[in-house]
Amino acid sequence: MSTDLLGEFERLVLLAVLQCGDDAYALPVRRVIESATDRSVSRGALYRTLDRMGDKGLVAFRFEQADETRGGNPRKVFSVTPEGTAALRRSHRVVAELSAGLEDVLEAQA
Repeated sequence: MSTDLLGEFERLVLLAVLQCGDDAYALPVRRVIESATDRSVSRGALYRTLDRMGDKGLVAFRFEQADETRGGNPRKVFSVTPEGTAALRRSHRVVAELSAGLEDVLEAQA
Protein backbone atom coordinates (compact mmCIF):
# COMPACT_ATOMS: atom_id res chain seq x y z
CA MET A 1 0.00 0.00 0.00
CA SER A 2 1.34 3.38 -1.03
CA THR A 3 1.90 6.09 1.53
CA ASP A 4 1.74 8.82 -1.13
CA LEU A 5 -0.85 11.43 -0.28
CA LEU A 6 -3.43 12.48 -2.81
CA GLY A 7 -3.31 15.91 -4.34
CA GLU A 8 -6.32 18.19 -4.01
CA PHE A 9 -7.61 17.56 -7.53
CA GLU A 10 -7.13 13.80 -7.15
CA ARG A 11 -9.22 13.87 -3.96
CA LEU A 12 -11.91 15.89 -5.73
CA VAL A 13 -11.98 13.47 -8.66
CA LEU A 14 -12.24 10.40 -6.43
CA LEU A 15 -14.99 11.98 -4.36
CA ALA A 16 -16.88 13.04 -7.49
CA VAL A 17 -16.63 9.52 -8.94
CA LEU A 18 -18.07 8.17 -5.70
CA GLN A 19 -20.84 10.80 -5.78
CA CYS A 20 -21.77 9.86 -9.36
CA GLY A 21 -21.99 6.13 -8.66
CA ASP A 22 -23.03 4.18 -11.76
CA ASP A 23 -23.07 7.41 -13.81
CA ALA A 24 -19.39 8.20 -13.17
CA TYR A 25 -18.35 9.05 -16.69
CA ALA A 26 -16.45 12.23 -17.55
CA LEU A 27 -19.26 14.75 -17.93
CA PRO A 28 -21.12 14.11 -14.65
CA VAL A 29 -17.82 13.82 -12.73
CA ARG A 30 -16.74 17.14 -14.19
CA ARG A 31 -20.06 18.78 -13.33
CA VAL A 32 -19.92 17.56 -9.72
CA ILE A 33 -16.42 19.00 -9.27
CA GLU A 34 -17.33 22.29 -10.93
CA SER A 35 -20.48 22.64 -8.84
CA ALA A 36 -18.68 21.89 -5.57
CA THR A 37 -15.65 24.09 -6.24
CA ASP A 38 -17.20 26.85 -8.36
CA ARG A 39 -14.29 26.55 -10.77
CA SER A 40 -13.93 25.28 -14.31
CA VAL A 41 -12.42 21.85 -14.96
CA SER A 42 -10.96 21.12 -18.37
CA ARG A 43 -11.78 17.82 -19.99
CA GLY A 44 -8.06 17.22 -20.58
CA ALA A 45 -7.13 17.78 -16.94
CA LEU A 46 -9.87 15.41 -15.83
CA TYR A 47 -8.86 12.65 -18.23
CA ARG A 48 -5.13 13.02 -17.46
CA THR A 49 -5.90 12.74 -13.76
CA LEU A 50 -8.20 9.73 -14.26
CA ASP A 51 -5.56 8.03 -16.43
CA ARG A 52 -2.82 8.71 -13.85
CA MET A 53 -5.02 7.41 -11.03
CA GLY A 54 -5.85 4.37 -13.14
CA ASP A 55 -2.12 3.70 -13.51
CA LYS A 56 -1.81 3.95 -9.71
CA GLY A 57 -4.71 1.52 -9.24
CA LEU A 58 -6.96 4.11 -7.58
CA VAL A 59 -9.71 3.98 -10.21
CA ALA A 60 -10.91 1.40 -12.68
CA PHE A 61 -13.18 1.76 -15.66
CA ARG A 62 -15.53 -0.19 -17.85
CA PHE A 63 -16.97 0.63 -21.23
CA GLU A 64 -20.71 1.19 -21.42
CA GLN A 65 -22.50 0.04 -24.56
CA ALA A 66 -22.27 2.50 -27.43
CA ASP A 67 -25.45 4.12 -28.70
CA GLU A 68 -26.47 6.46 -31.49
CA THR A 69 -26.66 9.52 -29.24
CA ARG A 70 -22.90 9.26 -28.68
CA GLY A 71 -22.10 8.73 -32.35
CA GLY A 72 -21.56 5.03 -31.74
CA ASN A 73 -18.78 5.64 -29.23
CA PRO A 74 -18.73 3.63 -26.01
CA ARG A 75 -18.77 5.56 -22.75
CA LYS A 76 -16.00 5.05 -20.18
CA VAL A 77 -17.54 4.67 -16.71
CA PHE A 78 -15.16 5.00 -13.76
CA SER A 79 -15.23 3.49 -10.28
CA VAL A 80 -13.04 3.92 -7.22
CA THR A 81 -11.02 0.81 -6.38
CA PRO A 82 -10.41 -0.42 -2.83
CA GLU A 83 -6.94 1.15 -3.13
CA GLY A 84 -8.57 4.45 -4.08
CA THR A 85 -10.88 4.26 -1.08
CA ALA A 86 -7.91 3.55 1.19
CA ALA A 87 -6.02 6.53 -0.29
CA LEU A 88 -9.05 8.76 0.35
CA ARG A 89 -9.21 7.57 3.96
CA ARG A 90 -5.49 8.25 4.47
CA SER A 91 -5.78 11.68 2.92
CA HIS A 92 -8.85 12.56 4.97
CA ARG A 93 -7.17 11.37 8.16
CA VAL A 94 -4.05 13.48 7.55
CA VAL A 95 -6.07 16.62 6.77
CA ALA A 96 -8.28 16.02 9.83
CA GLU A 97 -5.22 15.55 12.09
CA LEU A 98 -3.52 18.67 10.79
CA SER A 99 -6.75 20.67 11.06
CA ALA A 100 -7.65 19.51 14.56
CA GLY A 101 -7.88 22.41 16.98
CA LEU A 102 -7.39 25.06 14.29
CA GLU A 103 -11.06 25.98 13.83
CA ASP A 104 -10.69 29.21 15.80
CA VAL A 105 -7.48 30.18 14.01
CA LEU A 106 -8.96 29.47 10.58
CA GLU A 107 -12.17 31.32 11.44
CA ALA A 108 -10.26 34.34 12.73
CA GLN A 109 -8.36 34.61 9.48
CA ALA A 110 -11.45 34.35 7.28
